[in-house]
Amino acid sequence: MNIFVFRIKHLQFLFHLTSYNIMAKRVVLIILAVLIAGLFTFLYIRYYVPYSDSGVKASMLDNVKHKGIIFKTYEGELIQSGFRPGQQGLQSNEFQFSIEDKELAIKLMSLSGQNVKLHYKEYYGALPWRGYTKFIVDSIVAASPAVPSQGQEIPPYTGE
Repeated sequence: MNIFVFRIKHLQFLFHLTSYNIMAKRVVLIILAVLIAGLFTFLYIRYYVPYSDSGVKASMLDNVKHKGIIFKTYEGELIQSGFRPGQQGLQSNEFQFSIEDKELAIKLMSLSGQNVKLHYKEYYGALPWRGYTKFIVDSIVAASPAVPSQGQEIPPYTGE
């Protein structure tokens, strides 16, 4: 019983409110409120404010997939071919993007293998329920069938 009373008497200084303790608590609360507001502002800007709110990529649409384990999202890929400085020959560059709108994703699935121009927004970071990439396609600007190459065709292998 004496040990319990001893502990209570020694803990009373924590609950003794002086003007210094009240001011210190207010300062700590203000600092915490500013830090929490700063964190929410940072997260909002990083994930919801577009870095680039209007961009267009034009190339051949390779594929559009509906994938994910917890968050099912539509992901697509454009194949951009061309010459790169410092390298020999034709190089390809993949542009990976996410699609939020289901109807747009279904329409893009039907355009696979065609030349398309896609309008997109670029964000600072990716959210798992929005897609795996920072690039979010929101509309199709134009679509046209892929033009076959004008070069010589390679004959099929006959085994000789």
